[in-house]
Amino acid sequence: QVQLVESGGGLVQAGDSLSVSCAASGGTFSSYSMAWFRQAPGKEREFVAGINRRASNTYYADSVKGRFAISRDNAKNTMTLQMNSLNVGDTAVYYCAAHNRDYIVLGGNYYDYWGQGTQVTVSS
Repeated sequence: QVQLVESGGGLVQAGDSLSVSCAASGGTFSSYSMAWFRQAPGKEREFVAGINRRASNTYYADSVKGRFAISRDNAKNTMTLQMNSLNVGDTAVYYCAAHNRDYIVLGGNYYDYWGQGTQVTVSS
């Protein structure tokens, strides 16, 4: 069983960049496909970006495509989401999630493990 801990959230201004990270422990990180989800107040959780076990495939929600980049370092058991050109609509709690198959899934119910989340707030 893998434990996930997010870090790196904070308050930034529109147009700024921010990176959030997810540290994994207690399992074989390279055996999990990973993803970032986010949930804004009053809204449902939504898929942001995903990456498969060896980072050979990535996938992004249309709302972040071209602005966000997901990556992972299996040697360090970490995953990162680099967020550029942030806007107010990106304000949310960001969660990392993992499942143990080698493909990217958009549905949150498919993921077995979740972090506690990190708050990202973008001011105008």
